[in-house]
Amino acid sequence: MEELKKLRDTLDALPWIATLLLVIFADAIYGALYRVTKGDTTGIVVGILWFVTGSFFGIGAIIDLITVIINKKITVLA
Repeated sequence: MEELKKLRDTLDALPWIATLLLVIFADAIYGALYRVTKGDTTGIVVGILWFVTGSFFGIGAIIDLITVIINKKITVLA
């Protein structure tokens, strides 16, 4: 659990532009990793679904893109 918290802190500490680029080019991987690091069962299940479905068939990538632009970090389902 401590490793997940460290990883989550590292992801939260990324500069805004780095987060934006990761969401644009690799949201299925980055979004899944971000959600899995939440640490609870819901986060793990949503993270796996995020990865397998390609961020819910691209719709999740659009949502993540909007939330990163507005909030400067992913907050939806995370």
